[in-house]
Amino acid sequence: MLMIRKAKEEQPTAPGQVKIKKKSRVPGVMVTQYVEVLPDGISTPDFTRKPIALTIQEGKMAFFRAIVTGNPTPVVTWMRNNGEIDEERYKFTFDSISGEHQLQMPDVCADQADTYKCYARNEFGKAVVTVTLNVIEVGYKKSKAMKESRTAIRELPEDFKRNLRSTADLESREEKKLEINEQFWELLLSADKREYESICAQYGITDFRWMLKKLNEKKLEREQAQEKVVENLCNLKPIELKPNGAAEFELEMSLKDPNSKIFLFKDGVMIPFDADTEIKHGLKRVGKKFVFSINGVNPEDAGLYQLEIDGVKIFSTELKIPDVDFLVKIQDVKAEEREDAVFQCVLSQPMKKICWTGKNNPVEQGDKYDVTVSDDMLIHTLVVKDCLLLDKGIYSALAGLKSCSAWLIVEGNKDPNMVGKKKARKTTCAGGGGDDVLKVAREQHAKLQKERDELIAKAREKAELEEAAAAAAEEPEPVEISEVDVTPKTEPQPKKQARRKSVEEEVKKGKTEEPASGPAKEKEVVVEEKEFVQEKRQRMRTGPLVPEAATDPDIYFTGGLSDVTAVLGNDAELLCKLSSEDCDAIWYKDGKEVTATEDINIIKEGIFRKLLIKNCKEEDAGKYKCEADGRKTEAMLNVEDPPRINPDDLAEFVKPVIIKAGKDASFKLTFVGREPMKIQWYNDGEELMDESNIKIEKSSSHTRLLLTKCQRRTTGEIKIKIKNESGTIEAITKLIVLAKPTPPQSPVDVIESSSSCIEFKWRPPKDSGGCPITNYIMERQQIGRNSWQKLGKIGLEPKYRDTDVDHGRKYCYHIRAETEQGISDMIETDDIQAGTKAYPGPPSTPRIVSAFKDCINLAWTAPANTGGANILGYNVEKRKNGSNLWGMVNPPDEPIKAKQYAVKDVVEGIEYEFRVSAINMSGVGDPSQPSEFVIARDPKKPPGKVSDLKVTDSTYTTLSLSWTKPVEEEGVQDEAKGYFVELRPAENPEWGRCNTSPIVMTTFTIVGLKSMAMYWARVMATNEGGDGEPQELDNYIIAMPPPVRPHFTDKKMKNFMVVRAGNSVRINFNFKASPMPVITWLKDGLPLPKYITVSNTDTSSQLMIPSSERHDTGIYTIVVKNLVGQETSSIEIRVTDDPKPPGPVELEENVSGTVTISWTASPDEKKDDRLHYVVDKHDSVKHTWHTVADHLFNNRFTAVNIMPGRQYKFRIYAKNDMGLSAASESPIWEVNKKKEKFSLKLQDSKSCSFETSPSFSVPLKMHQSPQRYECYMSCAVTGNPRPHVTWFKNNISLNTNTNYYITNTCGVCSLLVLNVGPKDSGDYTVVAENYLGRVECSTKLDVKD
Repeated sequence: MLMIRKAKEEQPTAPGQVKIKKKSRVPGVMVTQYVEVLPDGISTPDFTRKPIALTIQEGKMAFFRAIVTGNPTPVVTWMRNNGEIDEERYKFTFDSISGEHQLQMPDVCADQADTYKCYARNEFGKAVVTVTLNVIEVGYKKSKAMKESRTAIRELPEDFKRNLRSTADLESREEKKLEINEQFWELLLSADKREYESICAQYGITDFRWMLKKLNEKKLEREQAQEKVVENLCNLKPIELKPNGAAEFELEMSLKDPNSKIFLFKDGVMIPFDADTEIKHGLKRVGKKFVFSINGVNPEDAGLYQLEIDGVKIFSTELKIPDVDFLVKIQDVKAEEREDAVFQCVLSQPMKKICWTGKNNPVEQGDKYDVTVSDDMLIHTLVVKDCLLLDKGIYSALAGLKSCSAWLIVEGNKDPNMVGKKKARKTTCAGGGGDDVLKVAREQHAKLQKERDELIAKAREKAELEEAAAAAAEEPEPVEISEVDVTPKTEPQPKKQARRKSVEEEVKKGKTEEPASGPAKEKEVVVEEKEFVQEKRQRMRTGPLVPEAATDPDIYFTGGLSDVTAVLGNDAELLCKLSSEDCDAIWYKDGKEVTATEDINIIKEGIFRKLLIKNCKEEDAGKYKCEADGRKTEAMLNVEDPPRINPDDLAEFVKPVIIKAGKDASFKLTFVGREPMKIQWYNDGEELMDESNIKIEKSSSHTRLLLTKCQRRTTGEIKIKIKNESGTIEAITKLIVLAKPTPPQSPVDVIESSSSCIEFKWRPPKDSGGCPITNYIMERQQIGRNSWQKLGKIGLEPKYRDTDVDHGRKYCYHIRAETEQGISDMIETDDIQAGTKAYPGPPSTPRIVSAFKDCINLAWTAPANTGGANILGYNVEKRKNGSNLWGMVNPPDEPIKAKQYAVKDVVEGIEYEFRVSAINMSGVGDPSQPSEFVIARDPKKPPGKVSDLKVTDSTYTTLSLSWTKPVEEEGVQDEAKGYFVELRPAENPEWGRCNTSPIVMTTFTIVGLKSMAMYWARVMATNEGGDGEPQELDNYIIAMPPPVRPHFTDKKMKNFMVVRAGNSVRINFNFKASPMPVITWLKDGLPLPKYITVSNTDTSSQLMIPSSERHDTGIYTIVVKNLVGQETSSIEIRVTDDPKPPGPVELEENVSGTVTISWTASPDEKKDDRLHYVVDKHDSVKHTWHTVADHLFNNRFTAVNIMPGRQYKFRIYAKNDMGLSAASESPIWEVNKKKEKFSLKLQDSKSCSFETSPSFSVPLKMHQSPQRYECYMSCAVTGNPRPHVTWFKNNISLNTNTNYYITNTCGVCSLLVLNVGPKDSGDYTVVAENYLGRVECSTKLDVKD
């Protein structure tokens, strides 16, 4: 019988005592009371802080903390369930200041994992709490333990009778065997069902049936515990890494108690978190949604995270950070519009999925993107389909904590004829790693496989050595077997193993199976053991038995099955990989064994096991399982039937359809695929619908588009799109509608108009009608005549020269275009006159191409107005700077034929300007505008880089730069004549100029920036020799003012405010901060109520309470925070009203010569903690009212010096920050004076002295006071003669200090600190002295923040 050692627990009660169970304020604590009624001032032990369950890594420091209460002070002891607590491995500590008890375990080991109990006892009761310690084994120990757990079942002796025990023994052994790390259950309780298999594989769990049964029990327990603190819990999302480098997990829940405390643990250790998501661990709550974040994730953050509410576990999730890096990073891709772009990367370790982002947005598989992974899970690919200009930007790949980024640059269509038209989709791809990526991936895969094989070989070798050692240590006992002829010596080895497995299964199942009936009934084998007197019988299976769990630890799947999606009619292959070649595999489909047929091939190739399904049908879809030696792997085969088009039909469909205008066009296409299918037709990207001239026919196997009475504008791309749940297919063809051409285009330009000839040109038709132009047909009319003369066909060139003209006559022409489809409408020219003088217009302003000391090169363009004749040449003139005389450069009789000229008649160092005149048959036209001045000298060198480039000022929309002029070096770099400033956003690789013309100043302000955006800036110098090299800023700049730590600008800031209830409250704080700060207001450390409004600007923040109430009283704190730092300020607001008067006043004489005044408290006393009372006295002799007591916080006062024979009246006022209340007046008090007969009997006089030295009958007490409150100190002193009392603070007299209110009434000395501040902290001393002696008493004032 397996005995489990329990924690020692003494009997909590003695004879005659009781045992009453009480409920603790802390969940999970059991309190027992030993007496029926507790005496006054006595309490049973209890925990104010209980120990928390801990999961910690082996070798680290583990400790439990507890804080207990109780009177008398309880004694704290620690116990553990299995084992003793010795002082060598455990340490007990107690902090007397905090009252905290600790059980410390330095260098914790795996054998210390246990259930611990903490007891707190006194003579009136006890309290106990239970806590669990889980220790995570690491390194070799963990691997060895997992190995032993898998191979333990194989360690059977030759005589299997040794394993036969009683049922109780077997059950206890199985319970011990199934003790699993609590972390395993925590992960399963919060995981999705799809993750069960991977979690079980991680912890080496193979008995799934037992696991599911145990898991359901734990789920029921967890739900019952959660019902106490949570009303609803849903949408649990496990922790995952985000592209911004953070990790998040979230859930939705409704708390029963909104004030419940939420705790977050990592590996059993509580970690702090804050509502501020910028710190390491943050909590963001929106309604019922809770989002926990871990910022700046690093490898140390990996572990198990648990969420608890009031000690109840709510959610557990494990953060795994893969140790992976990029062997090949993604590269920049330059793609053309409507082309696909490919990004590829190679990882160092296999990963099923990595995170892709595009322009800071997550990228998922869909119509726009294709995300694929190679079979070895090393190559990851992102395809951006049908690239448009909007897709340009930065794309990133994130794997674990590593990431890489690259640019996608999309080039637009540069064809001017395609402006405004949609370009056809391209089938080419840009980017991709190609063979280099495949080579690196193959090398890495081979390296990983080699490492894996080496580890397997080492594990096998070690297992063989352990088996050999175990076999050598065991001594087989003689066994006599009856009723069955068993010959172990001649039995083949496979049969031995099968029998051993059968026996092992029987032992494992605890003999709970009943024998079957009929022919299949199992035979019984009787085993006799000679060493025992009593015979033992054991049933043993002799038939075949397939074990449900793995029996050989060396056989396992190194590569499991993956889900496969196959197209209907195509082949599908399921592939898995084993660690051994000698093991047979059995295939199952939906639980039924699969055998080889004509359409199903079962293939065994080395360590690979394949199932090949030919010509997949819909009934082939299902869940397939491969089982080898008890190991199982599963995957789904999905058979899809996407739309498909016969290749021959598709080839016929894509041929262009050419028809004449007005005819019908028909497009028909057959297809196959699973219904329902959505069929769409498009014309130049616009979807076609059934209309009068559009007919669309649809069926399950074909579709037809009929376009009736087609017009020329119908010409374009015809596309069909067929889509069902399995996929989408498209086909594109062309429709060309032929028609006659449109008229030729104006304007008609006159090339020459002389007395003997008219020559002009025009533009071809905008639309040729689908056919090329074959001829132009001309007609001419002489102005003044009614007839038109046919000139006939003139050819293909859009130009005509008419030589049959009369001098001075005007002519008009008709022009038509001719194609195979007909003749276009005509275009009519303006009237053109032959033989009139028309001078040409001025050419363009000459441009200085280059300048040297002996030559200046000019260039210009022809005049727009040629005067109706050909330009015969040009005259060039020059003029010196400062002169009014223009001189010809070329001889007058030798016009310049070209539109450029080299002027060599120049003098070095002289500055010139030039102008050009055009010449035609009529003569010389007007000159052009003068060129810019140019000096005849050799070209300059471009200037160098500017220096000392810096930012002088910045705002949210502007940026000011300054720099120093570049140094001039003769022959290397010349003087700068101006500067260009260029800017580019951080996300854009192209630079843009901020000034179109060079600036002369060395400062410049860039405007129009986007607030808080990042920019790069650079400056380049320029001169006549060109632009110099640009000088960039050392770092990017952000469009914002210079960083300024928040600080308040108000010279006098209030820290206390009294407001009458019902009035509005406005608090305004002015500050300076850059960048724009985040402003948070708190009331007593908590968020503001919704009815309080806050208005913020760049430099101020205002809090407003529209109508204040008493509950608005509190300390309001503003927190101004930005990237540079933060600043806080607080103000106390006290909302009150005029106090109500106290109740009736009663007078009573307890001591002769005094009267005790008592009254009923004011109704406002409970609402206002600063309300106090004032007592005024009036006697019948003085006839005046004077105050005898102030700052009374109780409802009782004793007036002294009450004289007999006088009448007294008292008034009681309630006083607060708003003032005094109405008075409550007492009845008249009078002590009658008794007249007695005066008699005097003198006795012998004795000398007697009543003089005494000073002494304190009531000393000072220690005081603690918050800031801005009042502090009242008092003591009582006696002595005769009356002592002189002096107050001191830190040895400095306070009697003359007006900040303190000091009184001395009848020996009661008091000091009142009106407004306590940090400066009032210190030691206070009161000194009383007379001539007989001197005494002093001290205390200390501690001012809290």
